[in-house]
Amino acid sequence: MKNIVLLLAVLAAILGLASCHTTEANYKAAYDKAVEKTRENMGEDNYAHMQAARMAYTEVVNGDSVRLLRSFCNIVDGKPTDVKKYSIVVAMFDQVINARSYRDRLHTKEGFDSYIVYTAKDKKYCVVAQGYDNKGQAAAFVTHIDEYMHMRVLVPRAWILEKL
Repeated sequence: MKNIVLLLAVLAAILGLASCHTTEANYKAAYDKAVEKTRENMGEDNYAHMQAARMAYTEVVNGDSVRLLRSFCNIVDGKPTDVKKYSIVVAMFDQVINARSYRDRLHTKEGFDSYIVYTAKDKKYCVVAQGYDNKGQAAAFVTHIDEYMHMRVLVPRAWILEKL
């Protein structure tokens, strides 16, 4: 009798442990619920205002709309004279090691004179594919980036960083 009770207790413990584990689906459902709750609490007006603020940095250059942000920036692993007035940002990272890795791949696979700049405003390391002294040339590169660059761009939309 003791053996049967012990066996049933062990079996119940095993079933209890097996059924209480977390899965990726549980995490995704909780994340989606939190995002929806945040959006509901924010309200449609605030959400629309945030989206408009994100797109406010669009400028028309040579008839094309390009995203252009102006910021102070510091070069990482290079000379300040290497940074051009208009830099094409194709990736942003929180850690410099990731930025260096992507910059090196851009240099070897695409042949670009890429470099990394740190923007104090965003506190991010921006990987620059190419730099230009002329805004028109930079806008042409951003507009036709798929023709010039075959690697995946790691920002939703490549943009121009104007050095102040």
